[in-house]
Amino acid sequence: MGIPGLIVVAVIILYLLNSIKILREYERGVIFRLGRALQQPKGPGIILVFRPFDQMIRVSLRQEVLEVPPQDVITRDNVTIKVNAVITLRVLDPLKAVIEVSNYVYQTSQFAQTTLRSVLGEVELDSLLAHRDALNQRIQSIMDQRTEPWGVKVVSVEVKQVDLPEQMLRAMAKQAEAEREKRSKIINAEGEYAAAQRLVDAANLLATQPMTLQLRYLQTLTDIGTEKNTTVIFPLPVELISLIQKIVPARSEEQK
Repeated sequence: MGIPGLIVVAVIILYLLNSIKILREYERGVIFRLGRALQQPKGPGIILVFRPFDQMIRVSLRQEVLEVPPQDVITRDNVTIKVNAVITLRVLDPLKAVIEVSNYVYQTSQFAQTTLRSVLGEVELDSLLAHRDALNQRIQSIMDQRTEPWGVKVVSVEVKQVDLPEQMLRAMAKQAEAEREKRSKIINAEGEYAAAQRLVDAANLLATQPMTLQLRYLQTLTDIGTEKNTTVIFPLPVELISLIQKIVPARSEEQK
């Protein structure tokens, strides 16, 4: 074998070595042979890409996290807020992800922004704050239906942060304060009602035995005396005061 033959063999060996590609476990290679895509993606492991007849595009099958930038949203009750979200997606069909869309990450991001504004614009602010999980599932369902033809699966959508205007924050703080004051008044009223009910029950019980009222008076004097007070307050029955008021005018008329 002459020198030209050795050169040809060396070129062939270098060409074969350059055609060897290694794909990791989470990678797949979409091969275009003479412009036509092969039906089955290659990988993982060692594959051969014969340039210039073949062209390979690597596609990752791992989950990707996509952050949606803050969006200005006007809710159903005309409150302007800023909302951002986090989207988790993965490629299920590498062939569709390459052929059906030019850049599936960018297109998913743009579609996520429009979906976020349209869905959150249909609900009120209280529903957005209280039922965030249901809204996340709704946004995920809408996006998943749109990205399914691309071979992309939207795994989850999470509304990350909701920025409220300062005036709305003050109004919500006042509302919370008023709600707590309302609860305290209700609890206080319930306590007064329970105390009044107990007093009524005690009065009915004392009315059955009049002597128990006198014993209660004496018990009150005993309680006052234990405090070493110099002043003793002796409660008089209301009936005795009424009787005195009737006797005094009657004597005054007799003297006249």
